[in-house]
Amino acid sequence: MMIKQMVMAMALAACCATGMQAQMGGTPKATPTMVDPAKSFDSTLSLLEKEFMGVAKAMPAEKYNFAPSAAIFAESQKTDFLSPDNKGVSTFAGMVKHVAQANYFFAGMVGGMKPDVDVKAIADLKDKDQIVAAAQASFDFAHKAMATLTTQNAFESVTFKPFGADGTRASLAGFLVAHGFDHFGHLAEYLRMNGLIPPSSQK
Repeated sequence: MMIKQMVMAMALAACCATGMQAQMGGTPKATPTMVDPAKSFDSTLSLLEKEFMGVAKAMPAEKYNFAPSAAIFAESQKTDFLSPDNKGVSTFAGMVKHVAQANYFFAGMVGGMKPDVDVKAIADLKDKDQIVAAAQASFDFAHKAMATLTTQNAFESVTFKPFGADGTRASLAGFLVAHGFDHFGHLAEYLRMNGLIPPSSQK
């Protein structure tokens, strides 16, 4: 009798769970499908590209050399933090150029490819249109690198000091995206400091 009651209780619980799931619009978990590494990493890169290029284009040309001044910080805070050019607080232009150069560096390691541009020369660009074009070209190069990832090579080791012996092409591909989003956050704040709303935050 006890066993029969337990079976009935379990059946009732399962029935209620299914009913609640249906009411909440949920569906039973399907068997997960395998996604090609190239497609998976490229989709996250595309998201970064949309967000990053959005802020890069949104800042007016006359504001491209903007950098937060000491006046906006509390006296107890230091403004002499490290920037890509090692000259204190980064300018908007400096950060965009830094990400462009980093994209080439990381993507080159991911895909085992050599950039077809002078990456160091990006640091000397002054004009907004040239800087935006350089950033876009770096993303184009990164997409080509992501396309080289396969289930066979994604976890091949790469020599990248911060990762030590555990670095792989896949982890470096993820780091490329994480690094870009890190600086996207900075650039979005730079826009807001100038009274501009980042494109991704606009309604």
